[in-house]
Amino acid sequence: MRLRGIVSIGPDGAGLEAALASEADALAFTVADASVDPATLRRAAHEGIVRARAAGKAALVFVNHPRSHLLRDDLDVLVVEGLGGVFLPHTVEPQDVRDLAVGLREFEYTRGIEPGTVAAYPVIDTARGLLRARELAQAAPRVAGLLFDGEGYANDVGARNEEHGPRLAAARGEVVAAARAHEGLPLVAASALEITQLAHWGFAGILLPDAGGVLAANGAFTPSAAAIARAQETIVVYEAARAEGAWLGRAGGRVVDAHTARAAHRTLRQAGLETTNEPQDVDQPES
Repeated sequence: MRLRGIVSIGPDGAGLEAALASEADALAFTVADASVDPATLRRAAHEGIVRARAAGKAALVFVNHPRSHLLRDDLDVLVVEGLGGVFLPHTVEPQDVRDLAVGLREFEYTRGIEPGTVAAYPVIDTARGLLRARELAQAAPRVAGLLFDGEGYANDVGARNEEHGPRLAAARGEVVAAARAHEGLPLVAASALEITQLAHWGFAGILLPDAGGVLAANGAFTPSAAAIARAQETIVVYEAARAEGAWLGRAGGRVVDAHTARAAHRTLRQAGLETTNEPQDVDQPES
């Protein structure tokens, strides 16, 4: 699932038609807005998931926190064919993710959906969440990445949010490192003005407020020809090393191990290319 340009759909459905007609990889709905009745939001999100699937786009949903006592009812309506993942705002400890994972598995199982199909994306929007980002990225197998909400984080720490500049650089870098280290996608919620800068930071995709920046996002977050060639070389080197019984190979001055090879496979998928023979998460025996 590519998540380069993701369009946020308002709680009132604003922007849905434009997003469906755009080149967005995914649409993000919400049931976590206190200004609208939860049942109304759930119905709208469910309908949006169905329409996104019909349009060939991934559907993601911001759900309520497990401690709100609203999450189970959210999942009861939302876990259907076509739901690609959920964003969990205000994720501050690994148990938040595990509680979400338990609920997702329950409804996947009862709906005949393969367990693990719906990905989880903890949202880093607080200082507490940032300090535990590495733990959150590996809190459950279905965690597929992290979403950095710069505006929420800035509000939490008393900083001024910005569209350009280094003010949130440390926080952004920590989220990118935590997600990449645990083989997930680092995503960011921001305006279209920041697309190129954020792509250079190492983020894999952006949550946009509307469809206006989708084409720019798709271009910025699609790997370059040089990155694709490097990834292809990495995979060839790793497979050659494994064929000789070694657990890593060398490409010039680079060391290529299973983690590096899996990252190369993700690069090719981000470019829209099919891959095969991806190394497993654990492929080296214990010593």
